[in-house]
Amino acid sequence: MVSNQGVDGPTGSEKLEKVVIRFAGDSGDGMQLTGDRFTHEAAAFGNDLATQPNFPAEIRAPQGTLPGVSSFQIQIADYDILTAGDQPDVLVAMNPAALKANIDDLARGATVIVNTDEFTKRTLAKVGYERDPLTDDSLGDFVVHRVPMTSLTLTATEPAGVGKKDGQRAKNMFALGLLSWMYGRPLGGTEAFLREKFAATPEIGEANVLAFRAGWNYGETTETFATTYEVAPAALPPGTYRQITGNTALAYGVIAAGQLSGLPVFLGTYPITPASDILHELSKHKNFGVTTFQAEDEIAGIGAALGASIGGALGVTSTSGPGLALKSETIGLAVMTELPLVIIDVQRGGPSTGLPTKTEQADLLQALYGRNGESPVAVVAPRSPADCFAAAVDAARIALTYRTPVLLLSDGAIANGSEPWSIPRVSDLEPIDPAFEPPAEGDAADGHSFQPYARDPETLARPLARPGTAGLAHRIGGLEKADGSGNISYDPANHELMVRLRQAKIDGIAVPDLEVDDPDGTAELLLIGWGSSYGPIGEACRRARRRGVPVAQAHLRHLNPLPANTGEVLWRYRRVVAPEMNGGQLALLLRGRYLVDVQPWTKVAGTAFSAQELVGVIDAALDGSIGELEQNKAFDARARATYRTTGGYR
Repeated sequence: MVSNQGVDGPTGSEKLEKVVIRFAGDSGDGMQLTGDRFTHEAAAFGNDLATQPNFPAEIRAPQGTLPGVSSFQIQIADYDILTAGDQPDVLVAMNPAALKANIDDLARGATVIVNTDEFTKRTLAKVGYERDPLTDDSLGDFVVHRVPMTSLTLTATEPAGVGKKDGQRAKNMFALGLLSWMYGRPLGGTEAFLREKFAATPEIGEANVLAFRAGWNYGETTETFATTYEVAPAALPPGTYRQITGNTALAYGVIAAGQLSGLPVFLGTYPITPASDILHELSKHKNFGVTTFQAEDEIAGIGAALGASIGGALGVTSTSGPGLALKSETIGLAVMTELPLVIIDVQRGGPSTGLPTKTEQADLLQALYGRNGESPVAVVAPRSPADCFAAAVDAARIALTYRTPVLLLSDGAIANGSEPWSIPRVSDLEPIDPAFEPPAEGDAADGHSFQPYARDPETLARPLARPGTAGLAHRIGGLEKADGSGNISYDPANHELMVRLRQAKIDGIAVPDLEVDDPDGTAELLLIGWGSSYGPIGEACRRARRRGVPVAQAHLRHLNPLPANTGEVLWRYRRVVAPEMNGGQLALLLRGRYLVDVQPWTKVAGTAFSAQELVGVIDAALDGSIGELEQNKAFDARARATYRTTGGYR
């Protein structure tokens, strides 16, 4: 941790601009709850913040093993921040596995707080420690605080009358109390939360409160911790804020779209990590006209959602990459029938089951082209957890206005991460007009004059008629339609026309121009991204500019169609780099569309970019070595494969 103002007086309180804290332990140690509570208090205090949870893929990973480590990282600051931080300033490690899995991420001089009760001969051996790192010199680069959290928690929880097992489970609250003392967080909010959470078992709630207080008191009374730290509230724009995760913001955006359009919302879905929280959240809001249907599989989920769209509701389905593949045929049906449908894809590492709890951006080409035939759809991608609300409303507006499926591409980093969200005023949200066709009157009521594939001259959208509306009966299905009438047609010229009309409709969707962050207009290098790369790219550009290196940033929310000025923006810069958590999909698209030498910078590790990593990318792009560095990734992979196959390099 670096103080920008030094120690403030005799109280031992040090003022910081920011701090990055990571809680780590077994998946059963409550690290996500601990981090979430610290986040709530930081949000209530007024800090700007960003979080990044990290979950094990296994439901019940073996206790004390590296695959079972769960962590939660949060950065709090007194200014606006864009990421959850590169390297933790503080690591709370509840066992040897947590220490070993995370110690390499720390910078020299970082603080490490360890639960010494868990550092036994057996637990050390389980993760490959031959010697206790708390007693040798391996942690010499860090400030290490050894705290017997488990035993202190058991002592503290005795008055609650709980058993040993339940008492031990409260050790995460001891850790939270200690960190709350270190950073001046109040006790009241968390104590009230714990009593409410465990209202059905008040003795468990009391045990957690006692453990929380014991952690606070330990920091207050022990001589080990001589300094507390103060991170002042951030000067955020005026408004009402709340902490929100990406999945919750997506759910709220879907609800808002239903209210703005006056339509009931129907979510047809199948649970899949990391999208399931959208189902969980939407299921709580029946009072807003939301119906949630957990189907038996992905295909049934989207089929029900498309059926809801046919019936006049706002049809929505949610999934991740493997589920998107299963939904492809029904997405094609929605393209052919030209019906509004919102498909939320919270991307994760692949292929196949891949890395269920890790993040990736590798579904872009699948979203654009992963269907048979020419099946164009609109594609929208939020850039941060808070941006998910506006992106969901945007996706629904496009779907209803242009009568098209819209793919909304979130990812694991956005879905599970959180940040402050400025709650918009309802009056500031523009209504969405679904523009259903009114009942036919007079001679038209016989139904013979309705043209279900007539086109709005501005949007090229076809009329949308609710089933049962007088005089508006028409055919609908997956076979090609005749222009205008909607009758089944096998005519080659008609098929050519309809394919090109459907494509022209998507190409004509009105999206805002691409904005460029280029403060003084002198940059020769542009970093362009989409999705969750926004934060790391933005922070890297800030750091480069502080060193006097001019660099520009642009970020794409609309990936199909692309903003009309995208080519002009790309042509403006001598060098263009596209950092992505995939094999270079956006770079491929931009190269093909605009004939610009967009240099990819790729990462497929299941983890997000760090800002410092992208600072190195900026330097490499400016000195001309970035292409060689990118190619070395493939070379290294081939070399490793050769080594493992032959027993040596050839």
